[in-house]
Amino acid sequence: MDRKDEILMQQLEVIRTLTENNMRSMSSDFWGRPVSPRPAAKSGEHSAGAAPSAPQKHTPPAADSSGQGAPAEQEEPLPPPEKLEDLLSELDSYIGLASVKEEVHNLINMVQVYKLRREHGLPTTDMSLHMVFTGNPGTGKTMMARMMARIYRSLEILSKGQLVEVDRSGLVAGYVGQTALKTQKVIEKAMGGVLFVDEAYALNGKSENDFGQEAIDTLLKAMEDHRDDLVVIVAGYTDLMDRFIHSNPGLESRFNRFLEFADYTPDEMLKIFHMQCKKGCYQLAEGTEELVRDYITEENGNPETFGNARGVRNIFESILVQQNNRLAAAETVTRDDLMTITPDDVLHARGKLD
Repeated sequence: MDRKDEILMQQLEVIRTLTENNMRSMSSDFWGRPVSPRPAAKSGEHSAGAAPSAPQKHTPPAADSSGQGAPAEQEEPLPPPEKLEDLLSELDSYIGLASVKEEVHNLINMVQVYKLRREHGLPTTDMSLHMVFTGNPGTGKTMMARMMARIYRSLEILSKGQLVEVDRSGLVAGYVGQTALKTQKVIEKAMGGVLFVDEAYALNGKSENDFGQEAIDTLLKAMEDHRDDLVVIVAGYTDLMDRFIHSNPGLESRFNRFLEFADYTPDEMLKIFHMQCKKGCYQLAEGTEELVRDYITEENGNPETFGNARGVRNIFESILVQQNNRLAAAETVTRDDLMTITPDDVLHARGKLD
């Protein structure tokens, strides 16, 4: 393998690594922060915690001197909660999301005052921590759900602070009675943390044979029975989620906190692009930034199909493909070449050059 082929293979490995990252976990990665590896999840289910442990092989319990089986293997101890000031600093560093960040600060203040009143023996009103996240795809809803799990752990509201993410397929089964069992297993996995139900409006079935309502009923019961150590966040498109919540009195009574995630502006998406470049050790050659801005603006003509920050990620990857093609055809390639994105790379990605 000559030098040119070696460089091509290195660059293709970069692309492969980028595109293998699931879009759901990508939302925690918009700002260039590393994402902790997560154990594999079942279909329709995604789990992310502060300190996930590697899967371990199952070994049968050894018999003790009494002939009884040994106690079940204990879980690894959790790391200490993160400092609230560190979490708030990270929250405030997120690009955009101004109204969401304000609501999160308000919620934290409410929780802190609630705890102080209890410590002083003063009466308190019921405090609902369950939330509805609304907005288009790629606006940071999953990322913020993960942040809320960490914040609630820091405030000692939740005992573990993990995030378990599901959609309809992770909760609903195909036969009578199975959906409740399937949903209950997910709830058990989320205990001590946040259960994030994406596209939750899909639980509202259209036919008599649909079991989405069974999943809703199981969730509502768990929210009541485990109100001290389980938070549920449901998410989806604004109009659909509004109809979903108001379609059921039980949902209305438990979800009274709505956070609207606005689409990112072109300037904010350009900042996200720069964060991706920083993470990957890429730099923009002279005259490239304006072309990237035009590319984002052009693709963002329909925000719902472009996907906001997810669309930016797709643009970034498309440009890297063109950079790879250029470098693979070069006679010599320097370290700076590997780090530089040129105007032609952008124009090729946009289809403006042959």
